[in-house]
Amino acid sequence: MTQPLFLKPVFKDRIWGGTALKRFGYDIPSDHTGECWAISAHPNGSSIVRNGPHEGTSLDQLWVQHPELFGHFPGETFPLLTKILDANTDLSVQVHPNDDYANQYEDGERGKTECWYIIDCAPGAELILGHHATSREELRHNMLNGEWESLLQRVPIQPGDFFYVPSGTLHALGSGTLVLETQQSSDTTYRVYDYDRVDATGNKRELHIEKALDVTTVPHRNNPLKPQLQRVDGGERRTFVSSPYFTVQGWNLDGRMTLHQEQPFLLASVIAGYGEIETSSGVFSFKKGDHLILPHDLGTFFLTGKAEWIVSHP
Repeated sequence: MTQPLFLKPVFKDRIWGGTALKRFGYDIPSDHTGECWAISAHPNGSSIVRNGPHEGTSLDQLWVQHPELFGHFPGETFPLLTKILDANTDLSVQVHPNDDYANQYEDGERGKTECWYIIDCAPGAELILGHHATSREELRHNMLNGEWESLLQRVPIQPGDFFYVPSGTLHALGSGTLVLETQQSSDTTYRVYDYDRVDATGNKRELHIEKALDVTTVPHRNNPLKPQLQRVDGGERRTFVSSPYFTVQGWNLDGRMTLHQEQPFLLASVIAGYGEIETSSGVFSFKKGDHLILPHDLGTFFLTGKAEWIVSHP
């Protein structure tokens, strides 16, 4: 019988990471844990199934061995990656390539379009999203001369905000920000500015100015979103974005919600609360910090409890 696939995350130390991921009940590896790769089949860190008949199987293996769980969705590799990021200090200013550029210059890797749901942030927190250059020549001049304050576009943020970040967008999370990120399954980043930081051995991290100049969208294009709210028995569902790469929703559960699996599969992260999923194969408890895949043949299922979910599909 088909049942939800609960996943064991992969954690990544980062120079900008902290300890905020402990809020989700995780046993993080250090006081500089920056990333929880929550739902991942990427070679740099694949999640492991922790329940049911596929317990102990990595998600990348499951994608190949049991395509029926994913509605025989096309593609050799799992398309999406869900992360939780703890930006204890500022992330580097960076940009990601599109599929064509990454395929050509990054050994067949995917490009990276992503989006952010702000779970929490410090008062006055902000992020960088876009730039003010009107030509590639101006962008090059600003970058090479370190004119970051005049170049970068800063945006104030608060919990519950949502941002769409297409490939080609200069961006960075600011300090004191806890974010759930949904992205294409890619690990390609072109770093352009890192605040002149050094690592534990006294070295600055590598920059990728020329590649960044190749792929940055000029002039910057803002991507305003109009979330669509659907009130249902037992709560509400909010669609934040529907793009060529993914659709992302917020499910706010307060009672008993009846749902139908209408997609090849769903990626789900519980960012607050707790409850139960009732399916034809049984009842499964969930809590804050859980990440799971709702497979293709789930049919009608029920959520009961009080919780916040972020849910996506390709």
